[in-house]
Amino acid sequence: MSVLAFTLIVLGAAFVAGLLGSLTGLGGGVIITPVLTLYLGVNIRYAMGASLISVIATSSGAAVAYVREGFSNVRIGMFLEVATTFGALVGAALSGHVPTSALSLIFGVVLLHAAWQATHRHAEAGPEVAPDPLAESFQLGGHLPGLKESLTYRAHRVKQGFAIMFGAGALSGLLGIGSGSLKVIAMDRAMQLPFKVSTATSNFMIGVTAAASAGIFLNRGYVEPGIVMPVMLGVLLGSMVGARFLARLPVNHLRIIFGVVVACVAVQMVLHGLGVKV
Repeated sequence: MSVLAFTLIVLGAAFVAGLLGSLTGLGGGVIITPVLTLYLGVNIRYAMGASLISVIATSSGAAVAYVREGFSNVRIGMFLEVATTFGALVGAALSGHVPTSALSLIFGVVLLHAAWQATHRHAEAGPEVAPDPLAESFQLGGHLPGLKESLTYRAHRVKQGFAIMFGAGALSGLLGIGSGSLKVIAMDRAMQLPFKVSTATSNFMIGVTAAASAGIFLNRGYVEPGIVMPVMLGVLLGSMVGARFLARLPVNHLRIIFGVVVACVAVQMVLHGLGVKV
């Protein structure tokens, strides 16, 4: 394959990854890594390095729009980022000691769980839960913009969400992704935030999480400019386009997109980790 053909394929895949990543809060890394490793033969560690840069680009492209439109909850994002950043540093430190086949398998299993969780919530609003003392102390609530009127929401089970965020950060550093899937699950299911707030706040957070691990990957030589440049440009464009559609798409459609994309990628990565060619 020529350099031009490789660059164009990566650019196109990165655009799709950025589009889906901004809509679902995944960050694009769950698309880029499998494309590079499964279809273009790139070593998974270099794919993970490029993926981390793509996650930063997704966050940069979508987060500004989401914050401006009021979907992202900056206070919640900054609070939870303490856990994810520390976890990302731990995961990145361990990544160099884990076999690539094990990385693929872990990647796939985590995403399968995320896809199942996202598609098995049958109601947007659960039963009324008593206010969380931590949420009240840190004022972890907000207003979700709507077509007719805004929706007031509060965060619940903050400690559980904080713990999941540490795990999300560790997986981000270990697998070279933004771990947006677990971030969305933590905020959507554990903390009971509206799904659009979860995806938008995840986009706000993933760039910081990825930056924490990207420095370690860069120091180890796993950030290749010839791969990173088309990935970064494609993801940035895709995420900016995706940010324009979030407000218009129904929540159920977002959940379906989230679940289908993650499940397909997860199956391929599990098979790859087990040595089965796909």
